[in-house]
Amino acid sequence: MSLVKYNNNSISAVTSAASMPSGAMTLIKTLTASSSGTLSFVNGSSDVVLDSTYPIYKFEFINIHPATDDTNLQVGFRDGGTNYDATKTTTFFRAYHEENGSAASLAYNASLDLAQSTAFQPISFESGNDADLGISGTLELFNPSSTTFVKHFLVKSNICTASSQTVNSFIAGYCNTTTAIDAVQFKMSSGNMDSGKIKLYGIKDS
Repeated sequence: MSLVKYNNNSISAVTSAASMPSGAMTLIKTLTASSSGTLSFVNGSSDVVLDSTYPIYKFEFINIHPATDDTNLQVGFRDGGTNYDATKTTTFFRAYHEENGSAASLAYNASLDLAQSTAFQPISFESGNDADLGISGTLELFNPSSTTFVKHFLVKSNICTASSQTVNSFIAGYCNTTTAIDAVQFKMSSGNMDSGKIKLYGIKDS
């Protein structure tokens, strides 16, 4: 993401707002959870753009509060049709630290990765549903409209568990298809999303 900086001289030279260059990241769509089973971003629907317009798409999930304790936020990708079942191969590792400082760890989680699977990919780890807890993080999807290459994605999330751990999760993988990815869906592994927002941005060529 590029940052545009101005000084007094550059601002005084501007004759119209339209002449001021924008940053590289453009907000496309914001979805707000309200006891929602799923939040779906579908290209061409409800002003969502998820095509060759941008080479990189970035999702920001902000304070997603699960209705059910000890659940994971998940993501699925659609490669045509109606199901979010694009075949994926992924890795998952996490770092955690107890609130009272009694324990900490950095570990690979083989139970949360996928190997040529059509299942939804977990992108958080054992999220708590206390009133003050939520899931926040980002997902970057690269060149989803390509019909030549597989579709790489990177995820970073942070949550607080019901047992008062902060858990920072890192996921990477690819949708093993040369068909365009035209929709992305988020849901909990159990129960609904009580509240929170997911924002979709397009990132221009640098």
